Amino acid sequence: MSAFHYKAVGSNGAVVAGLIDAQDRKSAIQLLGEQGLYPSTLEISSGAHAPKVLALESGPVATSKTFNFRRRVSRKQISAFTREMAALLGAGIAIPQALESLGQEEESAAFKTVLTQVGESVRKGMSVSAAFNEHPALFNKLFVNMVMVGEEAGALPKVMNDLADMMEHEDEVRSEVVAAVSYPVFVLGFGLLTVAVLLTVVLPRLFSMLEEMVSVLPLPTLILLRVSGFIQNFWWLILISIAGAFALGRSYIQSEKGAFAWDRFKLKLPIMGDVFQTAALGRFARTLGILVKSGVSLLPSLKIVESTIGNLELGKLIAKVSEETRGGDSLATPLKKLGIFPNTMIQMINVGEETGTLDEMLLKVAEIEERHLRAKTKTLVSLLAPILILIVGALVGFMVIALLLPIFKMSTAIH
Repeated sequence: MSAFHYKAVGSNGAVVAGLIDAQDRKSAIQLLGEQGLYPSTLEISSGAHAPKVLALESGPVATSKTFNFRRRVSRKQISAFTREMAALLGAGIAIPQALESLGQEEESAAFKTVLTQVGESVRKGMSVSAAFNEHPALFNKLFVNMVMVGEEAGALPKVMNDLADMMEHEDEVRSEVVAAVSYPVFVLGFGLLTVAVLLTVVLPRLFSMLEEMVSVLPLPTLILLRVSGFIQNFWWLILISIAGAFALGRSYIQSEKGAFAWDRFKLKLPIMGDVFQTAALGRFARTLGILVKSGVSLLPSLKIVESTIGNLELGKLIAKVSEETRGGDSLATPLKKLGIFPNTMIQMINVGEETGTLDEMLLKVAEIEERHLRAKTKTLVSLLAPILILIVGALVGFMVIALLLPIFKMSTAIH
């Protein structure tokens, strides 16, 4: 018989530690499992010798599979899973059983496979946060770190509930923004489709008639005739060029240098840049507020926010804040130096630090910034819609004028 030191997650999500006697490591894991405990670390102690830490086996996870799942599992599915997981753990159901139950009910085959793999890893002794961390394409650093905090604090159901609240709120804000922008996008798409049909189907037939009836065509008509002919003859080249430009642009944006350049460019866009910045600041405040509320200290929280804020340029600025805070400054002081945070936001964070209610103030700041985001999005839409309508109207109007000019010329010649 040997004595094993263990640290394990209980059926209610609480982290417990202790000693257990067993024949071997496998028997120790089995005995702990019978007690509803799932070890994250297991150390064997032999007399005066130092304990030897045995690495627990991880579940069978392939990185390539995780990458393929990224495109087939939506954010809303992960939000719903987090909410249901919090409810099951709150009801006292063990983590592996909760994962198994949710995996069986999951309709998406890809997500079902991931949950099965996470459950198997937990059953073999891995902590649930480490099991989630094996699927970074689905569960980001924020998700994994919050789950880890919940494990260590013995409050996993509450932390996952807070995490679900945050994800659902972000989904709600994102849906509102997408719904607001969808109308201008529809107007632009429909307008371009209309112009394309006119140039490739309708106008060529009319031009052939006009060329027979009028010896010298007006300049606008000639321009339209050349454009229509080019599109008819080289449509395949246009499609290849667009696809190639899209592929090259996407490849550049996915590179480290390109990603920084793209995020920097987005912030400098007129009107749109302000919207992107407001969205990032709201995400910063909400994420940091949730982390601090969950018990994560400020410096690790800033490190997590740095990689989850959604903009690499702003993430680099948050890294500077983290360094200055490490030196003993308050959070409000380095944030003010950056010059991108509103004064009201700085003042509220300062009050939160002084009164010990930083998490509450950050969440209030997030609500304010999200209201600003909605207002700015509505303003953007109110500007975009008429501008796009004018652009489409100008294109169609030019085509109409180009068609009418030869007709007017013919009627003048007849009279």
